[in-house]
Amino acid sequence: MKNVPLLAALSFAVTGCAIARPVPGSVSAVRHSVKDDVDLVDEIVTLKTRGDAHQSFLLATRGGAQPKVVALMFPGGPGLIGLPADVNQLSRGSMFVMRTRDLFRDRETAVVVIDAPSDHQGGLDDDFRSGREHAQDIAAVVEDLKRRFPSARLFLVGTSRGTVSAAYLGRALALAVDGVVLASTVFSGTRRDVGLRDFDFRTIGAPLLFVHHEEDRCWACPYAAVRELGKVYPLITVKGGSPARSGECEPFSAHGYFGKEVETVAAVKNWMLRRAYPRFVE
Repeated sequence: MKNVPLLAALSFAVTGCAIARPVPGSVSAVRHSVKDDVDLVDEIVTLKTRGDAHQSFLLATRGGAQPKVVALMFPGGPGLIGLPADVNQLSRGSMFVMRTRDLFRDRETAVVVIDAPSDHQGGLDDDFRSGREHAQDIAAVVEDLKRRFPSARLFLVGTSRGTVSAAYLGRALALAVDGVVLASTVFSGTRRDVGLRDFDFRTIGAPLLFVHHEEDRCWACPYAAVRELGKVYPLITVKGGSPARSGECEPFSAHGYFGKEVETVAAVKNWMLRRAYPRFVE
């Protein structure tokens, strides 16, 4: 990748209880926790991006590790994690990207979970996910991560409606990132949120991987659509798992790889690390 500032070089193709929010330009106190004799490090980073807007993200690493890969995770739904100002108030959450972050993070992989920016705390629609402001925010995040991990490869990983972010950012950021992973891709849409039904995946400059559960019954994410794309792009098909404990478009179902999280995460990590990976997870 060329060593040029992303924000300068980027060309654009395109209710709950109130809690304290992170201060722009800040890094919260780092939280260390020990699990199986491993030092897990969580910190919440907040960057100034557009005018008065700021972008927060959770950075999850292992203490002392020098990761080869950094995975930028874009959650589905409204894309709102609600990261607190105090990292010690951080919860596990039900979203796939939050509940699996300890499966992704190891000595070779660091995890970044992207929250909604400060001026979109009501949630992200597809117009924002596919637009210029989102690309500006994430370009700032990518620059920050390159300073922290200069030798690591950066991947955009979207799940469900987060695939809209990952796909459009993959096009906008071009070779500033090393790969794009689209899991439970949103193909169908509504008048307000059209998803990726008309997206040209050939416009993504970096390597592209699709991941999908064969029994995903979410109306917006038909497996038949990704099966066709699997004739052109790498595709990991997931089968089996645990009985659903949520709606068909919610995390604790085949849509969220419920009961197959360990195997699915391992397959995605192997692809990012340029190792052999299974085309079927059963």
